[in-house]
Amino acid sequence: MKYKIALSIAGSDPSGGAGIQADLKTFSACGCYGATVIVAVVDENTVGVTGVHPVPVSFVTGQIRSVLDDIGADAIKIGMLHSSELIRGIKETLSDYPVANLVLDPVMVATSGDKLLQDEAIRTLKEELIPLARVITPNIPEAEILLGKKIAGQADLPGLAQELSFDRQVSVLLKAGHLTGDTLTDIFYNAETDEILELSSQRVYTQNTHGTGCTFSSAVASFLAHGLPLNEAVQKAKEYMIQAILAGSHYEIGKGHGPVHHFFNFWQ
Repeated sequence: MKYKIALSIAGSDPSGGAGIQADLKTFSACGCYGATVIVAVVDENTVGVTGVHPVPVSFVTGQIRSVLDDIGADAIKIGMLHSSELIRGIKETLSDYPVANLVLDPVMVATSGDKLLQDEAIRTLKEELIPLARVITPNIPEAEILLGKKIAGQADLPGLAQELSFDRQVSVLLKAGHLTGDTLTDIFYNAETDEILELSSQRVYTQNTHGTGCTFSSAVASFLAHGLPLNEAVQKAKEYMIQAILAGSHYEIGKGHGPVHHFFNFWQ
């Protein structure tokens, strides 16, 4: 018997709601064995980010090789990458391994508004790592940075998702949570079939949104690790995300943006 294995390459969140910690919880909740590569230790909580302590690039790439040489991975989720040197190191290392299900969450700004990605790293991310991904999962602020322009509203999202696909090389899950309105409609552009899916849900009004981007992208990676078709994997990840937000909406953890309830299926 073998587990489905999902690997997270991301930063660590000591408050447990985002980053590596959220990824591991999501992998477990979605039926995968989770492995991790820590790229930075982030000093943060539900209120904000105080500091980022990078792990040396050679040590990051060593962690990747240790995992992939030994247990492998059915899917890889990549989160916060703070520098061009780190992005290049990860790209060069992953190029030695045939991993088909690479989900990249272009984390640039924390839920609290704190910036997590150095300016010079944005171009490197676009030019060198995003084209290797099967799916990218930007939110509205991240999409605006990648596109270099403002997003006016919901009607713009389908076209912009296609624009972010790097000439239909990469599928794009463009998350609409930063827009207003009672209905939240994420857009998924499947570059492999050239189709657009609208993923609509009722907005949950809660401040417990810490780590939602990490959780959503990790759920996509989990369901791809299980071998689901791309559209179905994204749809199931959306369903998981909605339930995790709903279940965690009334809890109080911390003084700022609390986490979602990753294990709503197992305990209340």
